[in-house]
Amino acid sequence: MRYPLTIFYDASCPMCANEMHALKALDGGGRLELVDCSAPDFDEGVLGREDLTHAALMARIHARDADGRWRAAIDVYEAAYRAAGLETSARIWGHRVLKPLWSALYPIVADNRQLLSRLGASRLMQWLIPKRACGVRELR
Repeated sequence: MRYPLTIFYDASCPMCANEMHALKALDGGGRLELVDCSAPDFDEGVLGREDLTHAALMARIHARDADGRWRAAIDVYEAAYRAAGLETSARIWGHRVLKPLWSALYPIVADNRQLLSRLGASRLMQWLIPKRACGVRELR
């Protein structure tokens, strides 16, 4: 994969925003670019694809690498954690035994992310991402 990895995420979700900004804080090499697809001025034209809609981006996280290859859902997390230098976490996201579990759980989490944020799930970032990045840009 070539960088940067452009991640299209829902910044209106505190859990999502905290995780993405914590990963970005660890990214010393400019490997991650974050695009808030929840912003009112978000332009679908930046996607370069007619088959990928704003609704799809808001339903599931997506990313595009510098070669134009797209990833969605769990594949984004594996690539993002790797780009941020968290190789062990990236291996956990992509582990051949665990990935089917993450892939089954992800739609449930994604569909309920606002509720989970209100219930404090964004605090999970303290466990998933090294402390030096957590809280760098705490949102909501």
